[in-house]
Amino acid sequence: MADYKVLAGSAVRQKPGILSEFLQSLLELDTAGITVDFMFVNDNELEKSEELLKNFNPPRSRVHIIEGDKTDTYTCDEKKHQWKETLIWKVADYKDRIISYAREKNYDFLFLIDSDLVLHPRTLVHLISTGRDIISEIFWTKWNPELPPLPQVWVTDQYNLYHKHRNQQLTQEEINSRINGYLNCLKIPGVYEVGGLGACTLISKKALQAGVSYKEIKNLSFWGEDRHFCIRASALGFKLYVDTHYPAYHIYRESELEGVAGYKNWCRKRLFNTGGASLRSRTKSENNKLTLSMLVRNEAGRYLPQVLKHAAEYIDEAVILDDASEDDTAAVCREILKDIPLTLVSNKTPGFDNEIQLRKQQWELTVSTGPDWILCLDADEIFEDRVKNEIRLLINQPYYDYFAFRLYDFWDAHHYREDTYWQAHKFYRPFLIRYQPNFNYLWKETSLHCGRLPANIIELPGALSRLRIKHFGWADVKDRVDKYQRYMRLDPGGKHGIIQQYQSILDPNPRLIKWEE
Repeated sequence: MADYKVLAGSAVRQKPGILSEFLQSLLELDTAGITVDFMFVNDNELEKSEELLKNFNPPRSRVHIIEGDKTDTYTCDEKKHQWKETLIWKVADYKDRIISYAREKNYDFLFLIDSDLVLHPRTLVHLISTGRDIISEIFWTKWNPELPPLPQVWVTDQYNLYHKHRNQQLTQEEINSRINGYLNCLKIPGVYEVGGLGACTLISKKALQAGVSYKEIKNLSFWGEDRHFCIRASALGFKLYVDTHYPAYHIYRESELEGVAGYKNWCRKRLFNTGGASLRSRTKSENNKLTLSMLVRNEAGRYLPQVLKHAAEYIDEAVILDDASEDDTAAVCREILKDIPLTLVSNKTPGFDNEIQLRKQQWELTVSTGPDWILCLDADEIFEDRVKNEIRLLINQPYYDYFAFRLYDFWDAHHYREDTYWQAHKFYRPFLIRYQPNFNYLWKETSLHCGRLPANIIELPGALSRLRIKHFGWADVKDRVDKYQRYMRLDPGGKHGIIQQYQSILDPNPRLIKWEE
């Protein structure tokens, strides 16, 4: 790393035990190739805290202390911190004074840190290595003792923890799944674009010179100086990022001091590779390519033409594995997808009696084309029409690596089946995934019902979508008879499936519900 001049700054009004751990972690920062100076605004009321701050004397660093006005009361107990409006803007002014100093002294970076954090030693050098102008290191906090820990970064607005486009309508179920997906995403080492951040933030000289500031934006009602900083930075053209390789430890309550030793032990044991060897390597939020992946056999006279014509309206590329079709399936694929990049491979002998090998072959063929997102549909499945308007909203976001959908088993052209053994549409299953080259994909190793995608993709952050899929594989009487006979031949004892469901295929009076588009 080239030599950089960094100012680490903090507005300090802290209890001695917490402040001591904060200052010690600053002393333990790796500063290879960096000159680090420190600037503190001393707003302490406790003499012991003032003494700790004034005795802070790291080697090869200059320490500049500004006295705060020490007015206002700040209540901090085992439940929560109580911030008054006047106190917020006082802290904002302190931070802006540090920004002004960093700008005037021509520092390459300003590292603003709250005084109740303990940092991983690699934090500073790693944040610089990301090349981002504004980036925070993540930490997790139980803002309320009864709630699970949440991050200090968010997606939009005050503290919105899920991604959606401005006019996109979501159900509460979708919102909850997206919140879980966002939080799971942040637990995987990586660098992610966010809408808001704070408390442990590296700011480049470019951003400093452009005029970033914590000053209140008068026509904005959002609470907290970090929101005003982030909105101003975004308006100035800067993207905001969070790094999750080296999470900091937040001593939000004095009782959490006992966790510092465990955190430091974790720091010693677990050093993430900053070269990009994390599970998630692709987090593009725009211009992603959508690749259709499909396995076919003797589909020319069934639903394949309809399915491909519909998909061709929203996909960018297609990969099709033909399992030794004896009809014009391959020709149909080439004709309908003639205007779309197509990879088509035809096997010489059929292999569907060993489905796992076919699905693995289909997968390897698909990933060999370098996809961004993979949509895995069968030749008798078709999304409802609104997919054309919504699919780009799903694949052009940085947080979720798969989307799960409900599949409706049609029993004729206009009705789907719903009874004891036919309830697929009540459950969500992944059909759309972001390809992650560094993820170790694992399959369900069964010759039948192995799944069309690797079984462990649900370990990645994902979300639900209200988009529905129409499955016409059961819509014709002949198809139902053929499938029944196939299942009874390959799995007569129901080892890989449910024998009662196999037997229900030929039910003469199933419960059918009319499809509403």
